[in-house]
Amino acid sequence: MTQEEALKVLKSGANVFLTGEPGSGKTHTVNRYVAWLRDAGIEPSITASTGIAATHIGGMTVHAWSGIGICSLLTAYDIDHIAQNERVSRRLRRAKILIIDEVSMLSGGTLSMVDIITREIRDKDEPFGGLTVILVGDFFQLPPVVRREQKPAATLLPQENTSEFAFTSLTWASLNPLVCYLSEQYRQEDSVFLEILSAIRRNAVTSDHRQILASRMAEAPEGDMPQLFSHNNDADRINNATLAKLKGATQKFVMTGRGPEMLLMSLKRGCLSPETLFLKIGARVMFTKNDIVNGQFVNGTIGTVIGFSKGEQYPIVKTTRGNTITVEPAEWHVEDAGRVLVSVSQIPLKLAWALTIHKSQGVSLDAAFMNLSQAFEYGQGYVALSRVRTLLGVTLGGINERALEINPTVLVKDSEFRRVSDDLREVFSKLDSQELEKLHKNFIVASGGEWGQKSVVAKPLRQRVKKGSTLSVTHECLLKNMSVADIATLRGVTTGTIVSHIEELNSAGKIAPSAVAPLLHGKEDTVKKIHEAMRELGTSPLKPIFEKLDGRVSYETIRLARIIFSTIDPR
Repeated sequence: MTQEEALKVLKSGANVFLTGEPGSGKTHTVNRYVAWLRDAGIEPSITASTGIAATHIGGMTVHAWSGIGICSLLTAYDIDHIAQNERVSRRLRRAKILIIDEVSMLSGGTLSMVDIITREIRDKDEPFGGLTVILVGDFFQLPPVVRREQKPAATLLPQENTSEFAFTSLTWASLNPLVCYLSEQYRQEDSVFLEILSAIRRNAVTSDHRQILASRMAEAPEGDMPQLFSHNNDADRINNATLAKLKGATQKFVMTGRGPEMLLMSLKRGCLSPETLFLKIGARVMFTKNDIVNGQFVNGTIGTVIGFSKGEQYPIVKTTRGNTITVEPAEWHVEDAGRVLVSVSQIPLKLAWALTIHKSQGVSLDAAFMNLSQAFEYGQGYVALSRVRTLLGVTLGGINERALEINPTVLVKDSEFRRVSDDLREVFSKLDSQELEKLHKNFIVASGGEWGQKSVVAKPLRQRVKKGSTLSVTHECLLKNMSVADIATLRGVTTGTIVSHIEELNSAGKIAPSAVAPLLHGKEDTVKKIHEAMRELGTSPLKPIFEKLDGRVSYETIRLARIIFSTIDPR
């Protein structure tokens, strides 16, 4: 099924399981679906199974969203306690569409707990209390960790906590989602390598495939390519030791954040960039976010620090493809119903001499060294290999048979997923445009949205947005008196990116400083302090101003205040 075909199914309002091989465009398709909903005035609840996955999509973990937290079992007391939480109760009652990303790492028991809570709070005895549910993931990825505690007699989930995979649970069966299996491939650029990966998924690895992989054996990594490990300790040890060997001064970058303490701690843990980032010239680094505006880098781009800018002291990175980029802070945030609950700002880099297989999920690498001779988990070898775009980018320190094996349960279920997806594709291909439009309209109206809004035309995967066009869209939003946060939410980018647009529009004379002032409404006292600091320290670099304000004012606010500083009488 193509992305366009899957999008038609998603827009129908059905419960859907969106799956496909790594690099098939699952996240891109979901982003287009979310943009379509928002264009109609509907804000979906965007969640993920892990903190890392949640940071990729700007949402929260499904555990936090539903209020179950770290619970592995639910009792009547637990349900009553969660239902009395006003914030959780309000969030679940007003929800319309629930998206759960990386569902492969969610156990059947956890999925069932979310189902029970939503039924209870929404007071509807339907799967997930009548919500439209979109499950996204690939069960060939690493499986969920299932706790095997002794169940208390009061548990409301008999047998469910033993369901390793979400699709084995009774909740999945009752939800009965339509399956959209994406068949296009955008990550792997090598047909031979793609055939090997597909053979692993089908449990059809041949001697020819093994011989090709054997040709990629080496005792050590070539150059500075990243190494993949199973455990955090191994990756941290190599990164810290290698950084210590480099000569020169160490530059320190500390993550800043704002929001409720518990949410803030969770977001920091899920962020791929570390809370404190230490860099030197010569450090091997990996970008941890996508550059949505200019397309200079993606999550997984590898490079080397070649210097630091004189003003802001930001790292200057030369990528393996020869691009030189001055890396400024980026923002990660958690949203709920379009409102940013918590956010952090950090340089979007991490040391990349070594990475863990677990944290590499969702990353695309040009090259990597991996020793799979001690692989012990089904899917471990597949996940590691599929991080790399081409066979020439793979260097193997060893490989065992388990690295080429897939969980038998997943293998059987995957065949079923492919079959029902093909059947669904045939059904939808017979619907004419008017029938599809009626389905889509009914869903929008039933969800409380407004049909007939301007459609979102998403750019094709990997196609860059021209700077002029993206600036003009931000300009139009400003003319409608939208806030920076609202524009960022609408466009699916960070507030830092929108502030960059505003700076460029001001420099080009397209907006006056007076048009920026309303964006700082309610922050007049803070702006006054920023301007006082600017009179003392100047308007560039911003780091001294940030530090003088004890890190309590975001860089975005300081940058907006700088635009209107020229209109303020310095006396």
